[in-house]
Order: sequence, then C-alpha cells, then structure tokens
Amino acid sequence: MSKKSRKTNSRTLAIVGLCILLVLTLCSGFLGVRGLKLDGRGLYRLLPWIPTSDAKNWPESLSLGLDLRGGVYVEYSAEQPKDIEGSYDALMDGTVAVIQQRLTDKGYPESTVQKINNGTGIRVEIPDVTDPQAVLDLIGTPAELSFRGPDGVEFMTGKQVQTAAYLYADGDHQVAFKLNGEGAKLFADMTAKSVGQKIAIYLDDQELISPTVQSVIPDGSGVINNMGSEDRAKTIAAQIQSGALPLVLTQQKVDTVSATLGDEALTTSIRAAFFGILLVVLIMLLRYRLNGVVATWALAIYIILLFFLIAVLPGIQLTLPGLAGIVLGIGMAVDANVIIYERFNEELRAGRPAKAAVRAGFRNAMSAILDANITTLIAAIVLLIYGTGSVQGFAKTLLLGVIVSMFTAIVITRWIMNIFVNLGAVKSTLYCGTKVKEEQK
Repeated sequence: MSKKSRKTNSRTLAIVGLCILLVLTLCSGFLGVRGLKLDGRGLYRLLPWIPTSDAKNWPESLSLGLDLRGGVYVEYSAEQPKDIEGSYDALMDGTVAVIQQRLTDKGYPESTVQKINNGTGIRVEIPDVTDPQAVLDLIGTPAELSFRGPDGVEFMTGKQVQTAAYLYADGDHQVAFKLNGEGAKLFADMTAKSVGQKIAIYLDDQELISPTVQSVIPDGSGVINNMGSEDRAKTIAAQIQSGALPLVLTQQKVDTVSATLGDEALTTSIRAAFFGILLVVLIMLLRYRLNGVVATWALAIYIILLFFLIAVLPGIQLTLPGLAGIVLGIGMAVDANVIIYERFNEELRAGRPAKAAVRAGFRNAMSAILDANITTLIAAIVLLIYGTGSVQGFAKTLLLGVIVSMFTAIVITRWIMNIFVNLGAVKSTLYCGTKVKEEQK
C-alpha cells in the first residue's frame, strides 16, 4: 500500500470516528436535556434557551437531596437502656435498618437513614413528605418482633431474644441467635412439634424470614442457615437484634424544608452553572481556537458521563453542595485542558509538527494534571470519610467529578486532538494564532 493510500485510509478512519463520537454526544446530550424538561420562565422567556428546572421535572433516575426536593429532616440521640444486654453498635445498626425498612414499606424508598456523632445518633431525611408528624410517629414507634408457628399464630416476641449475630461456618452465611429462659422453653416446645415445617419471623408485621425447623432446639441457642449472602445475613441479624433490644430514641432536632424553596434553589443552581459553563466555553474558544472546540466537546462528554454515573451509581444524591462539587469538577476539567493546550502551544512555537506536539504536550502536562487532581482526590476522600450529610454529598460528586475529568482530559481530549491532526489541521495558526518559522518559510 502506497503512502498516499495509507494517508487516505487514516483520514477516512478519523472522519468515521469523529462522526460516531459526534452522534453519540448529540444523542446522549439531547436525551439528557429532554429528561430535564428545560424551558424558559418569567423574565427569562425573552431568552428561552436559558434552562430552568424544578424537582418534579428532574429525571427520576437522579436522586435529589432534601434541600432540593423538600421534606423532613430529623436527628435523634440513641440510648441503650441499662436492663438491655448486647452490643451498642449492633443495636444501632439494627435500629438504622429497621427505620429504613419502615420508611420504605410506608412509601418513602428515597429516604436516607445514617449514623451521626460517632455512632451515637441517627439522622433521617425523608423527601416529599406531606404529613411530617405522621412520619415522625412512624420512626419513633418501637420495633415489634414476632415469632409465628406454622399455623401463623404468634408464640413468642422479641422480648425473649437476647442476641442475634452474623455467623459464617462451613462455607455458609448464617444467623446465630440466643433466647432467654422463657424464650428457650417456648421455642423448644414449638420446634418439637414443628420439625419439617416453617417458623416465620416478622418485624412490624413484615415477614423477615421463614426458616424450616430441622430439629428440636432445646436450649434456646439456634442457627438460621442458608441465608444466601453475607449482606442478607447481617441485615436479618441486625433486624432481629433491634426488634429484641430497641434503643431509646430521643428527638434532638427536626426541620421541614419547603419544596418551593428547593425548586428555587435548583433553578438558581442550574442557571448559575449554565452561565458559568457558557463563559468558560467562550474564553476557551477565543484563547485556544480549534483546541477550544476540542475542550468544549470534551466538556460536554464530561457532563454527560458525570450525570450518567450519578444516575446509575447507588448512594449518590444531588444536593446543593453536591451541585457545587459538580461545578468545581467542571472547573478542574477545564483546568486540565488549559495545562495541556499551553504545553501543546509551547511545542508548536518551538517548531515541532502538530502530531509530535500533541504527544509532547500531553507528556509534559501529565505530572501537573496528576498532582492537582490527586490532592483534590485526597481532600474529597477525607471529607467523604469524616463528613456527614451535605458535606458527604459534596465529597461524592467532587470525587466522581475529578475521576471523570481526568478520564476526559487524558483520553477523550487527546483522541479528538489526534483526529483533527490526522484530518490535516496542522497549522499553528489554528491553535495559537502564531506562525512558526517552518510555516513562514
């Protein structure tokens, strides 16, 4: 194959790759915008392309925090009664699991329940609440554990349970439990006449598990085997433990966030981000010319990838601080591009060919990009570990944003720049506005 033919094939592949990336970017971007249902409102109808949104129009796949959606925020202190035995941490984990399950069963699946104050308190956030007092009453109700025989009749309650814990033995995930004297007698009588049948355990009238009795359990110490997974076994153990030994919750703080306030905050945040991105794009186009187009394209891909990951990864809620983390991540993505383009322009001015300038520019910029992003990653991880609530929301989006920005800067930006170079965009005036000596000759 001749040199001319290889060059033609290279250009053809570059055009095909560029077209595919463009179509994917436009399609995914269009779907994202349609999902946001962007429109113009109020005075902004004079400029209908300015985006606004509210919590109801936000895509269902993106979970919004309490400050954007509105709802109830409550904090509890948790105290272990003196007459109750067992690990405080296990009781706390069980209490958290029970509250979360209650809220889910009552139609609040997006609520969040987590420990605070070094594990001595509980914070509950419930979005879209119309009757806050009913929800608070639901949280404060003691857990009710019930053991029911094959006939469905209760024969024992959680008061007879002393401990319940996760156990791994013989390659099987299990739940080991121990009953008090009264419970041991009741359980021995029931298992004696229920061998080969099921005994169901209920928590707040919801069935937790219904194991089959394999033999008589005379001493009140038994094992529930074949739990399937470690997570399921630990959850069931915590729920049985909490039903038997509930902590005393004392309400310390309660606050109601208006949905209207959340909508206004969301709309304001979107407008601010929109104008900030627009300003950055204009500066990049004016300063770096063709590379400004590359940066804009890479930035669009960054935003699409970031929101896609926020939508699919569990445990991430968008809050006002979280949106701030996203905007900060956008700034860091642009900052990486600026470092790359400056190194690239330096190589062009030194007389290097465009393809060699791309390689050298990325090589020289890599250390600065890694140093800046690694320090931010460390800060985000520290905030994620030691922060709570909205601080964690900021840390999660910042951490994810930094990782995605490094990918788009190092991989996507480089790929697009190489495609443009392969298509013949090699003149230095396309990038830095200055002719180098070779071109002037």
